[in-house]
Amino acid sequence: MQKIIPNLWFDSNAQEAAEYYLSVFKDGKIINITYYPNSETEGLADFQKDFAGKVLTVEFEILGMRFIGINAGPIFKFNEAISLMIPCKDQTEIDYYWEALTSGGGQESVCGWLKDRYGLSWQVSPENWAELNKRPGAFKKMMGMKKIIIADF
Repeated sequence: MQKIIPNLWFDSNAQEAAEYYLSVFKDGKIINITYYPNSETEGLADFQKDFAGKVLTVEFEILGMRFIGINAGPIFKFNEAISLMIPCKDQTEIDYYWEALTSGGGQESVCGWLKDRYGLSWQVSPENWAELNKRPGAFKKMMGMKKIIIADF
């Protein structure tokens, strides 16, 4: 069993997000869905009343890694302080993940970084990025890119 499971905070669309990630990463599945209790007598706090009976958590797996998405309201948002890196074997794979994760409202950043439609940050990078960065001028080239273009190194 995976010893650390990232828990991703969503406002109210954790299941939608999990299904989206499963469409991007073809090797995945939903493992479990839990629900908020249906009434205050079952333990809901006042701020949770709007969640009664709705999805609480979605546990899912992509590429062998487990995640939990939790619906907990708009209190916290994702930011760039944490990102998920996808080491890609070639430009075709970089292009696929870049297009899939920026589609539907995602945002490009720099150096292979992007935010998906839910605001989660990703790094779409060549699996040999450490080797590429040893080449003369590589850092400057990388800083000038949004999506990484391997041939430009």
